[in-house]
Amino acid sequence: MLHESLDVSTAEGVLAVETFGSRLDPPVVLVMGATASMLWWPESWCTTIADHGFFVVRYDHRDTGRSTTRDPGEATYSAEDLADDLVSIMDALEFERAHLVGMSLGGYISQIVAVTHRNRVATLTLIASEPLGVEPGTLPGIDDRFLAHFSTFADLDWHNAGDVERFLVEIGRLSAGTPERFDEAATRQRVRADIARASTMASAFNHSSVTARHDWTDATRDITQPTLVIHGALDPILPLPNGHALANSIRGARLHVLPDAGHELNSLDLDDLTSTLTTFLADNTL
Repeated sequence: MLHESLDVSTAEGVLAVETFGSRLDPPVVLVMGATASMLWWPESWCTTIADHGFFVVRYDHRDTGRSTTRDPGEATYSAEDLADDLVSIMDALEFERAHLVGMSLGGYISQIVAVTHRNRVATLTLIASEPLGVEPGTLPGIDDRFLAHFSTFADLDWHNAGDVERFLVEIGRLSAGTPERFDEAATRQRVRADIARASTMASAFNHSSVTARHDWTDATRDITQPTLVIHGALDPILPLPNGHALANSIRGARLHVLPDAGHELNSLDLDDLTSTLTTFLADNTL
């Protein structure tokens, strides 16, 4: 399996990118959620999707991993800017069109690109996401346990790797559908890899202040690409009604519910996710 790393230059800096598979195959760009680097897409899963005949791309958002990073609290960019980053990667890799697979904020960003660059997006797969332009307060939101955990952010010693690791592992624990499904060893391994790659781990939380500049109200009705919505039944950050609302707002969208999943890519769900995604992509090839 061919696996390459490259840097994509933008007006705002550099985005770290990795690819899997043959450039002759239809491209699939994986767009992760807020605060998350490319490592949240497991490398073994990227390889599996590539083995099904797709050219798979994952990348570090700005302020994560090896991409350009600003100091904590200094984010001045918008959701639209993150969407522009995605388009920049597609341009750099010379993709005329690509399948987009976005998780959480990555799904929101992917919807923006589907509306603003309609001819560049072959399909949308939206995992654990919410409708573009949804009116605040109309759908259930983040569990109070997360709010309590995030309230300790300001007091965290970001120079103490152990404290940072515990803080990030706890996010993984809270994201799991059930305590029994939480894989602490795998989460800790990814967290340590994230910390090792990041120039300033705290900067990833600049994403928490990212909002949209544009009014996207009812924009999902302008999405015409074939769309697959995947949502965990036990999602504590964007509960399942968000997935139902998203599928219902996009013409012809299909909803696939992972019955025991939270706001996560749990190893226990990857076989189901792989089968569902690759079948959808194969049915809607470029």
